[in-house]
Amino acid sequence: MKSRSTLLRGLVVGLVAVALAVPAAAAAGPGSAPSARLSGGTVFGGTCNSWEATFPGGLLAPTARNGYVHYDAPTKLVATPKATGPLVSGGTINVYFHVIRQGIGIENGDVPDSQIAAQISVLNAAYGPWGWQFNLVTTDRTTNATWYTMGPGTQAERDAKAALRQGGADDLNLYTANLGGGILGWATFPNDYRQQPSLDGVVVLFSSLPGGSAYPYNEGDTATHEVGHWMGLYHTFQGGCSGRGDLVADTPAEASASYYCVDHDSCTQRKNPGLDPIHNFMDYTDDACIFEFTAGQDARMDAMFTRYRFGQ
Repeated sequence: MKSRSTLLRGLVVGLVAVALAVPAAAAAGPGSAPSARLSGGTVFGGTCNSWEATFPGGLLAPTARNGYVHYDAPTKLVATPKATGPLVSGGTINVYFHVIRQGIGIENGDVPDSQIAAQISVLNAAYGPWGWQFNLVTTDRTTNATWYTMGPGTQAERDAKAALRQGGADDLNLYTANLGGGILGWATFPNDYRQQPSLDGVVVLFSSLPGGSAYPYNEGDTATHEVGHWMGLYHTFQGGCSGRGDLVADTPAEASASYYCVDHDSCTQRKNPGLDPIHNFMDYTDDACIFEFTAGQDARMDAMFTRYRFGQ
């Protein structure tokens, strides 16, 4: 583990990467999935070969598995900043945890303190080896039926965050709710903070917390994945085989998202050779299968945090 260069109070967010329940069968294998058209947060019945949806942060292309639809990163990539001074390489990030519920009890999204503590432990296990720790500062609980089913880019999201968000650019605001249509989560990128500081944060489906019911995404790594976006990471499959990739040199390129914990090589001719990174937190594999970041991803997180979060 590298040494920490400074002690920080918090952190800021990543891209919009959401997962949304649809009335369709699970995908048949890696990279294959049913799809439907999303417009204004509403899912329309039927399937098609491809579709697009626009949310704040860029153009998103969805894929699905087990009733959840995930969305790719924005098409506009932000280059890793070049170091011009001391690099922030770790620290303690304060977390403000916001439980949005429709009533009392877990069936209403009222996650217990034990699950929140478990989620913080999952984040620390994932990011700790790279010098980052997450410190739970406060937990608040808000009963609001409209916010409870909010989607990305909606008025409900804006209202909820305007009312609840705390801290600055280096503080993590983590929201749980039922999310419109069963969305798994979304996040804002570090470089978005200056333009829309009130929207900064990570939102996850309450049942994706450790011990939740959103199997196979119920071990807390939806938050790990979204915090990765919040730190500036793209998906490992960004751009497919021939694109610019995730702007990280040591993550092998892959044609599309992986959903099953089976080794495979979807890009045989590429700049970054090797088996698809199915164990990487920034792929779409089940929580039970993902457990790692790479040194290159760590370097990008450090650079993005230094440029867009620290001291802002």
